[in-house]
Amino acid sequence: MRKIAANQAAGSANMSDVQIVKMDQGGVNARIIAKETKADFRRVEAASLKMPARFTSAEGKRFFVRHFNTLQLNAHFISVIARTRLDHDDIAKVEAAIRTQMEAVTDTLNKAIDGAEALFKVNGITSAATYDTVPLDIEVGVLSSNGRRFLEVLGKLDQLMPLLQTLEIHEVITTQAVDIQRASLKRQVRDVAGAARNLAMGLRRRMNAMGGREGVAGSVGAASPDEEAREVASTEVGADPVPGTAHVADAVSEAAHASEGQQS
Repeated sequence: MRKIAANQAAGSANMSDVQIVKMDQGGVNARIIAKETKADFRRVEAASLKMPARFTSAEGKRFFVRHFNTLQLNAHFISVIARTRLDHDDIAKVEAAIRTQMEAVTDTLNKAIDGAEALFKVNGITSAATYDTVPLDIEVGVLSSNGRRFLEVLGKLDQLMPLLQTLEIHEVITTQAVDIQRASLKRQVRDVAGAARNLAMGLRRRMNAMGGREGVAGSVGAASPDEEAREVASTEVGADPVPGTAHVADAVSEAAHASEGQQS
């Protein structure tokens, strides 16, 4: 009897070690990172604040990899490089436009999270869905307040995704409703990075035009501000032009030209 009991216990232990499905061991994160073009920070000499970041959802991981470093480079170009050649008030207007858009997205995400949590409470849901893939844990070098704000936006997007999926699993909201809300939120987050890219491109064109009018050539052995701007801007990746952002850059440009005309 003792032998039988021992054999049964050993069999139970062996069964507990058997996996009926194959689980991710980090391959998903490796594929996400491998597919994206690496942002080039070699020309950026600014100090950065090292902050831990953790993303668990597919959307959070991909948006971080695709858009965070791009936004950081464009924000650095706007706030640091463009400010060396253009009027500081114009740069402040561009920075304010990016910040306003980011605040609007943050507010939308906060309301969506609060709404999802309220539905959890009303329907007696006590736990959220979790991911079986390995989380993306990374230390992030944050260059500016806009970079920090955008990292927070990505974190809120990552927080919301499993809440929506939980509500879908419990049939509190329909699959179609989840898809519509998810697509809308992703578009708004993506538009922030796209707006920063478009505004940076508008300022770069103005800098190049100023360099052409002034006939300034870079000194031997050193990069001129325009050359440095082109090198930084050439690293922009993964963002499509965003409708509605070009007019902001145009308005800033017109205001600058008007001030130049008054001064002359």
